[in-house]
This record gives sequence, structure tokens and C-alpha cells, in this order.
Amino acid sequence: MTGTEYATARAEIGLAMLEDFERNRVDSFFKKITGNLAVGDPVSSLVITHLLPERPSFLRAVGRVSDLRAVLPKPKSVDPSAHKTVTALFPCDPLNRDQLSDAETSLAYLESRAAGERLVLIDIGGYFAPSLASLCASFSGELVGVIEDTENGLRRYLDLEKLPCPVYSVARSPLKSPEDYLVGQSIVFSAEALIRSRGDVLPGRPACVIGFGRLGSSIARMLHTRNMHVTVYDDDPIQRAHALAHGFQTAHTRADAIRGAGIVVCATGNLALREDDFARLANGAYIVSVTSSDDELELAVLDEMYHREIVVPHITRYATTGHYFYVLNDGNAVNFLHGASVGAFIFLVQAEILAALSELARQPHETGLHEVSADIRRLIAATWLTYFNGRP
Repeated sequence: MTGTEYATARAEIGLAMLEDFERNRVDSFFKKITGNLAVGDPVSSLVITHLLPERPSFLRAVGRVSDLRAVLPKPKSVDPSAHKTVTALFPCDPLNRDQLSDAETSLAYLESRAAGERLVLIDIGGYFAPSLASLCASFSGELVGVIEDTENGLRRYLDLEKLPCPVYSVARSPLKSPEDYLVGQSIVFSAEALIRSRGDVLPGRPACVIGFGRLGSSIARMLHTRNMHVTVYDDDPIQRAHALAHGFQTAHTRADAIRGAGIVVCATGNLALREDDFARLANGAYIVSVTSSDDELELAVLDEMYHREIVVPHITRYATTGHYFYVLNDGNAVNFLHGASVGAFIFLVQAEILAALSELARQPHETGLHEVSADIRRLIAATWLTYFNGRP
């Protein structure tokens, strides 16, 4: 989705930007958070982020805790106004997963932005994971650590044979639970809005949710409130047991789960639908993703077998002899079409990222996985409640 398309989508549905008093409150909150953080040796940072309307306040806070050397916006979630604000403050570079995955290219990039410096990478999706070992070994400065925001990104780091530097995770933090729940709601809202745009509705369609983590469980509950019968599949039998305890039907295999489903929501971050799965989809099924198409869907393999046609904006029909289905937003996260807003709850997670950045700067860490302490999380939550309790 281009910046122009995103701006058009926002204009079409009349999304409000942050009012001045809201922006001032957010800035005050982050100033309070950064003022309470321990001061360590100077560090630089590179930040991968969704560049949404509230994001400049967070990035200014990162710039107070570190020397923010560059922002790398995720290309399918760039708000033009936020981009304009941020580019006036910090360098903005294009984000390309293939380039950052390549050891030589990613090293050259780090050297171009922070040669010889103590550097923290703030990631959202595991972009640096494939090249991390090489970066730690060859970077002219010191790679102090990585901070990862998402579950699928965390899995990319944990899949490494050994973490070569400290990696802070906020993906499984209790402060992220409200965000995950509300993201699930926004996914269902946007999917329903798109489906209605072609004269169809959600109720009456059997639903399948692949992946029953925090996002998947929220989506399953929201679909149930739309009077839909929901079947859950997760590779992890423990998660399937959790789904069953919450009253959802579960399937033993992915093939059983998607068979007959009128809407399939992919919430794994790790290829929910592969080449063979598409042939099992019911005619007229809608495919929804909670992250990028590269993470959830093997759509590229369909090019030679299916004819693609955009039937209405952001809905593509895939058809071959006797079989057809629809993919929403080209397989990318549908909620970014409508702003992906989760309100003030996002600031809880962003404050924890700032705390992790401060901790990495303050003292040396052993290589491996780290989390912010429960005491710091409680301080963040208490501060957040002072600013946002009962307020929009």
C-alpha cells in the first residue's frame, strides 16, 4: 500500500488525527517516562516502526534516551503527516527485509549510520535476526543489543542457534496485552468493512482462525460476537486446548480447519496458508491477515494457477476453473487501512521499549533474552494511568 493510497483511505473514512491537546498529553507522558529512566552511557539507535499518527511522540522520546540515527518506516503502514513530521526531526531510510537479512548489506547500512558507536536496534518483526551474528562480529562499534516488539519477530530471534547479543523482548509483556486485544478488534472491524464494501456480510459465514495467541484469541472472540461459528487451529496443541476451554471448536489439522470456512483469519506470523492449503478453501472464502503477506501467505505460488482481479478496492479475487476466493489488502494486515488505532494503550508498550533502551545503555548485559522487570512495568502502568485513565 503506497503512502498515497493510505492517505486516500484515511480521507475516505474521515479518520481524525490527534488533536493538539491529545498530542501534548502524549508528549508529557513520554517526558515523564524518560525523566524517570536511569541515565547510562550514551548510545545510538536505529528504529524500525509503523509510522502511524501517534508515532512522532514516541520517536522524540527515543531521541531523548539515545542518539536516534535513523527511522526505518514499515512501508505498508506510513501515515503521510507522521512521515512529514518525523523526516523533519530524524533521517528516514527505506526498509527492505531482504537487504537487512543479508549480512554484507546490513553491515554496510549500520556502518553508514552509526560507525564506531554503541548501537541499539529497535525492531518490529525480526528484520535484523538473519544477519545479527555477523553484525555483532563485524560492526566497527558495539552492538549493545536489540529490542523486539512483536511475537513473530521474537520467534525469528529465538530461532537463531544462539543469541549473539542481548535481546530485549516486549512481545510477551503484560503491558502489551491491552494492545493485542484491541488490535484483534481492529482486524475484525477492517475485515468486516472491506467485506461490506462488496455487498457482503460476516454473519452467517463459518469462520476459521489460524493461530490462537493473543491476537488470534482476540479475533476469535470478536468474530463470535458477530454471531459467527468459529473454528480454531494452532500448531501448538496447548493453544488448541486453550481455545477449546474458551468455547471454540478446534481442528486437528489445518486442512480440517479451513474446509468450509467462509472467512479465514491468519494470525500466526509464520506462514498460516501454504501452497497446498489454497486449493482446500471454500468457494467465495475471504482471506484475512494480521501481518504482512510474506509472513502469513504463500501468495506468489498462485500466480501461474489463478487469475487475479481487483473486484473492489483492497479485495482481490483469485479464480481458476471451478474455484475462487478473495484476499483482503493483498494479504497484508487489514487494520492499517483504517489507521490500526488502539488508542492510548499503545503508549504502554512504547514506554517499555524506552525502558529497555535505558537498561541496555545503563549497564552491560549477558547475551540472551531479557525482559524489563516487573517493578519497571508497574511504574510505567502507574504513570500511564495518571495521564490516560478514563481519557480518550
